Amino acid sequence: MSVANIEELDTVTVRFAGDSGDGMQLTGTQFTYTSALVGNDLATLPDYPAEIRAPAGTLAGVSGFQVQFGSQQVFTPGDKPDALVAMNPAALKANLNVLERGAMLFINTDAFEKRAMAKVGFDTNPLEDGTLSSYRVYEVPITTITRRALEDTNLTTREKDRSKNFFALGLMYWVFGRPIEHTIEWLDQKFAKKPEIAEANKAVLKAGYHYGETTETFGHTFKVKSAQLKPGTYRQVTGNEAVAWGFIAGAKLAGGELFLGSYPITPASPILHELSKHKNFGVRTFQAEDEIAAVCAAIGAAFGGSIALTTTSGPGVALKAEAIGLAGIVELPLIIANIQRGGPSTGLPTKTEQSDLLQAMFGRNGESPMPVIAPATPGDCFGMAIEAVRIATKYMTPVMFMSDGYIANGAEPWKLPDVASLPDLTVNFKVAKSEAEGDTFLPYLRDPKTLARPWVRPGTPGLEHRVGGLEKSDGTGNVSYVPENHQKMTELRQAKVDRIADDIPDAEVFGDETGDLLLIGWGGTYGALHAATMHLQKRGRKVSHMHMRHIHPMAKNVEGVMRGFKHVVAAELNMGQLKFMLRSKFLIDVQGLNKVQGQPFKVGEIVERVERYLDAGAQS
Repeated sequence: MSVANIEELDTVTVRFAGDSGDGMQLTGTQFTYTSALVGNDLATLPDYPAEIRAPAGTLAGVSGFQVQFGSQQVFTPGDKPDALVAMNPAALKANLNVLERGAMLFINTDAFEKRAMAKVGFDTNPLEDGTLSSYRVYEVPITTITRRALEDTNLTTREKDRSKNFFALGLMYWVFGRPIEHTIEWLDQKFAKKPEIAEANKAVLKAGYHYGETTETFGHTFKVKSAQLKPGTYRQVTGNEAVAWGFIAGAKLAGGELFLGSYPITPASPILHELSKHKNFGVRTFQAEDEIAAVCAAIGAAFGGSIALTTTSGPGVALKAEAIGLAGIVELPLIIANIQRGGPSTGLPTKTEQSDLLQAMFGRNGESPMPVIAPATPGDCFGMAIEAVRIATKYMTPVMFMSDGYIANGAEPWKLPDVASLPDLTVNFKVAKSEAEGDTFLPYLRDPKTLARPWVRPGTPGLEHRVGGLEKSDGTGNVSYVPENHQKMTELRQAKVDRIADDIPDAEVFGDETGDLLLIGWGGTYGALHAATMHLQKRGRKVSHMHMRHIHPMAKNVEGVMRGFKHVVAAELNMGQLKFMLRSKFLIDVQGLNKVQGQPFKVGEIVERVERYLDAGAQS
């Protein structure tokens, strides 16, 4: 047995990469679960092709999963991997450009056949021609050892090879001091009805772990201590899981039942899958035949008194646009969860982007104002889903909830909230006419504070009323073509949304509220911008970061904070949509830091571009 030196590290970034059928997402997820269970803080980046089974052995077919875990607070999945597991030549080729010199490469040498290398443009074997001389390379015949570990089973060769990801997982557990027991328990549960598969995967997992333990190849293992997180009960959560649980909680806090009308679309589909598991909480899920049917069913549920949700991505929002406008003119509390992806059209279904913001603001016919909110991290999705329910039901308005693929698929440790600390969102349905109404029910008689109209369950005696897409007469709700009434109703619907600004917290500012440069972000850019700001502040730069969760209306402190800085930069994964809104609203010369590559920001690229901007400003 080899005796390896143990090196202690604060943070480590590991990336698993292989064909889309190699189980890299499962491998990364299990590594993440185990790291969370041993107390590390972490952030993840699943990165996979849109095709269900992309062409094997090609660059287009590479599936990757990256996780950064540490003994200190982790804000991003890491800029560059410290360790890459490459299951084939395509995985190696696709990731060489993101590796730092000195990074560890764990390579499945069995996959480096001449034909496989030629397919991705390797004219010579990179394991032999010096291509990898800058890295610490560990050549491991993963496929051979996997088959050897399973030679006494009745599995076919193909079935045996499907277990090789567990060899890689076991080896990484040994290298980074992770226990294997949690994964063994998971395998027993996952394959309870197929014990031969469970036993095969466990055997290969142990083979990988013991290979690291017994071979003379590795001179080091690495230890990452538990993070000092706030006391409490934690669990790992993805953004989509937190969205689902947040809307369940929001419905319960409102005293109602949650209805989801949805049509499957990447990356929003896991919310439908998760909510379908929770009928015990009164959740009803409806998988419609198309996007339009899904949103119209949700509008019907809102009319019936349910907490109504529809989930989708950008292409689905386009199809739902007219119906969302219907919810706006009828003034019903519909929540549209847009889990953004790369566009336009079908675009990049499995990649992240933030390019639907102006669609959320203006992507409906007519004057159709709507609140727009956005969570910052996977765990933050829970609270912001509750916030969406609060705004929708209190102000009787549709609300656009803007997550993105990075948040949706990413994971982090999430501290379970104290249920007693959650807000009371109890909905008071109107059950009788007021004195001001007399004998005639007025379905558009507004609350003087919120301008919300009453919410009435159909069939309530004496409160019968009709709804529809034609303009309503103020108060009575009767169809009206009177020009002055349309002006008034349009202004009332806008004023109602504007008043939400009096009912939301200030935008979060990290750093001083005056300085040389303010970085403004929204959505999933939070972690990278926050970490970059920390780096810049340590270098003596007078830089702060303001993150916006409420996009429309904006928090009241946004303009004041912006005016406290010499330069303002909006960083977003689009061509400058928030920048456009800030410039037009406040007449401030906001600059853009923009990226549309289907990938999240890296901390290093933000730091570099901000310093370049500051240095150029100092010289001008």
